[in-house]
Amino acid sequence: MHDVARLAGVSHQTVSRVLNAHPNVSTQTRERVLDAMRELKYRPNLFARGLVTARSQRIGVLSFDSRFFGPGSTLHAIERAARAAGFGVAVAGMSDHAGGDVDEGIETLSAQGVDGIIVIAPNTAAARAIGALPEGVPVVALEAEYHDQPVVSIDQRLGARLATEHLLGLGHRTVWHVAGPQDWREAVLREDGWRVTLEAAGADVPPPLRGDWSPRSGYDAGREIAANADVTAVFAGNDQMALGVVHALGERGRRVPEDVSIVGFDDIPEAEFLMPALSTVRQDFDEVGRRGLDLLLTAIDAPEGAPPGRDQDVTIAPELVLRASATQPARGRRRRRA
Repeated sequence: MHDVARLAGVSHQTVSRVLNAHPNVSTQTRERVLDAMRELKYRPNLFARGLVTARSQRIGVLSFDSRFFGPGSTLHAIERAARAAGFGVAVAGMSDHAGGDVDEGIETLSAQGVDGIIVIAPNTAAARAIGALPEGVPVVALEAEYHDQPVVSIDQRLGARLATEHLLGLGHRTVWHVAGPQDWREAVLREDGWRVTLEAAGADVPPPLRGDWSPRSGYDAGREIAANADVTAVFAGNDQMALGVVHALGERGRRVPEDVSIVGFDDIPEAEFLMPALSTVRQDFDEVGRRGLDLLLTAIDAPEGAPPGRDQDVTIAPELVLRASATQPARGRRRRRA
């Protein structure tokens, strides 16, 4: 701390005020201190500070890609669960996954004296950022592949299996898939669940169509689907892409579900109001938030030096929601039963 104070040209008491988010520090001084911390790669040990100061009753959330439905819903669920438990929430939203952006987010949370951190890490780059967190800070990761911290996740493979089995059960010979971006854990697991389910059923596995979670990418995939008369069933990696697929099919005179059945993933609020209402896989984000907070509070209360323990990992089952966008294929295009 003294090195930071010397480089910033302030007293160590001023550095302490910045770290504790004291209001009586000018913006200019605060920026000088934060710049010095960045230059010296100084990261306060939040856990050690907690031993000598009262609990802040505040948790930090390092959130990546919250503009998307899944991460955004998870963030809101954490905030609701924290309020119910009497905790405030400090959020550092990451616009990208570069090291400097992550460092700035960590500094933001450190300056607010949080008791622990939840990381919403939906993609591989975000998951790697967990390793940049200061040692000794209680951490829980959500929807991440990480080996050192407790993880709460939804069973994405199961969700894909439920959607694919439903379409096969209606009599479709195979199911096409509009997949999400390959650097997202959920997209990879959903694609894997779809493929394994088709293989287990002895059905052909079509090449997946790649999207980026957006309705536009679903629309582009839908144009390819509409041009292929053999396609009777589609599992979209999320509801927004399903929206685009439905629109593209309608433009080309292919009806949903009479000509092509479709099942999405997420159960966005608009899903039940589409025409036809969208069958989809619902994720319980409120449960993710509650369980993530419970694990973090357990980690905060753990004795100093206690290992985080992956035996605390929580996996939550999704739910298939049946509406009007999927039905049996037209006669003559049904799957033959063994």
